[in-house]
Amino acid sequence: MSQPASLAALEVAGNASQETKQACLEQFNFITGAGSPAGFAWSIGRRLHLSQIDVEPNVEEQGKKEAKVVCGITVEPVLQNAIGTLHGGCTAFLIDDCSALPLIVLGHEQQKNSTPGVSQNLSIYYHAPAFVGSELRIVSTSLAYGSRIMSSRSEIWDRTKQRLIASGVHTMMHPSPSRPG
Repeated sequence: MSQPASLAALEVAGNASQETKQACLEQFNFITGAGSPAGFAWSIGRRLHLSQIDVEPNVEEQGKKEAKVVCGITVEPVLQNAIGTLHGGCTAFLIDDCSALPLIVLGHEQQKNSTPGVSQNLSIYYHAPAFVGSELRIVSTSLAYGSRIMSSRSEIWDRTKQRLIASGVHTMMHPSPSRPG
């Protein structure tokens, strides 16, 4: 279930500052549709929980940081497809929303625009099925954060069976401002 942002920042593990955790939780609640039961995002997003936020030096790029956010969800019957496994559309939703979180964290840490932006591309690989009752761990890590374009990767792991369910790369951008008139 989505956490109330004002209450949960202290409960989230990881080395990110409380301010960064708070900013991420506020966006997490927004993008997962918390508080809006009419939307598609709410029906899945309310089941997600955010458990860890870390910011580390990027070992590949000196002077840059890397953000990692871990979320979790239990596969329930409402998330399954006709053959009783996690629906591919639900998997795409989880990767879409969870992969935006490390970009929000990095934007906040670097004092840049920390809003999620809009998706340009979402590439997903499906590795194995996840069945009802499976405890999923979604690990999302930033890859690049430019002035307008940013990207991240996500992996969905079945903690119950200890196997990779799906992985994806998400490219997002901050759109240019609307032109008047």
